[in-house]
Amino acid sequence: MDTDIDLETRLVAAARTAVKRVPTDIAQEILRVVASIEYGSVEVVIHEGKVMQIECREKIRVSQTGLGRKASKS
Repeated sequence: MDTDIDLETRLVAAARTAVKRVPTDIAQEILRVVASIEYGSVEVVIHEGKVMQIECREKIRVSQTGLGRKASKS
C-alpha cells in the first residue's frame, strides 16, 4: 500500500509532466483538499486550460439510527 507521501510525490510528478502544466501550488492545494476529507468529492474547474476553482463536497455519514456520526471532520 502506498503511503500518503509516496502518492503525493507521484501526483505532483504527474502534474509536472502533463502537457498543460499545473503550477505546484495548485497541485499541492488539490492534494491538501483530497487529504482533508473522509467522504466526499473534489472537483477541479478548468477554464481555457487553467485551473480556476477547486470545489470540495464533504459527506457526513450517520449511523442507521441517526444518533451518531460514523465519521466526523471539523
